[in-house]
Amino acid sequence: MSQVTKERVIIVTGGNSGIGKAIARSFAEKDSVVVLGRNEERIRQTEEELGSKVTGLKVDVSKREEVAEAMNAIVSKYGQIDILINNAGFINGTETTMELTEAERSWDEMVNTVLKGSFLMSVAVAPHMVRPGGRIINISSIAAFTGGRGPGVAGYSASKAGLHGLTYGLARELSPEGITVNAIAPGFIADTGFTGHWPEKVIQSIVQQTPVHRPGHVDDIAAAVQYLSSPEASFVTGEILNVNGGWMFGRG
Repeated sequence: MSQVTKERVIIVTGGNSGIGKAIARSFAEKDSVVVLGRNEERIRQTEEELGSKVTGLKVDVSKREEVAEAMNAIVSKYGQIDILINNAGFINGTETTMELTEAERSWDEMVNTVLKGSFLMSVAVAPHMVRPGGRIINISSIAAFTGGRGPGVAGYSASKAGLHGLTYGLARELSPEGITVNAIAPGFIADTGFTGHWPEKVIQSIVQQTPVHRPGHVDDIAAAVQYLSSPEASFVTGEILNVNGGWMFGRG
């Protein structure tokens, strides 16, 4: 007799494009997936594209009230949560100045989305997670180690580095309860909202420095998420998993 696999409930923040959508897609065939984002039109497009197991909610993860409201709706519908993927974030791409620290898509907004948002989501989800077997996975960046590749990423790099500290702290707190907490630090991932506009010369320069001699793909990150979400990863917690083709290793 074949073993019946229980359908899990997965939350993916920033799940309407790039890495987040690839992660949502990787779960959508077998599990119930809730995608959180700030753009209503893109949320509806994601639901249509990924199928009936995917539900979208309009949520700004940096706002406590919106996170709490979304959590109430998810728990009311599903009863529990198995996996949280904290992926929401962006780069403003503008040289950092004093004037930009509190402007739109500024340092404050980057840090609030990436770091505060991941904290709020984790704290809101944890009471409703399965024990044992709950998973929190934070999507970081190689920029947390390198500082990025140009002006305008100081806030992004700092918030991703802070995400590593949050990963360690939550792992200490939640792992004794059967919830593992890990992070994935992607390297260069082609054709995302972050990298889709990069000049070919820059991309080829990165590929030449990458031991596997190819750019990363969003599915490479989704595959890493699948591993950390699996029962086979139950002894892995507090880990920063570098997925960068060898562009940088020996840190975590």
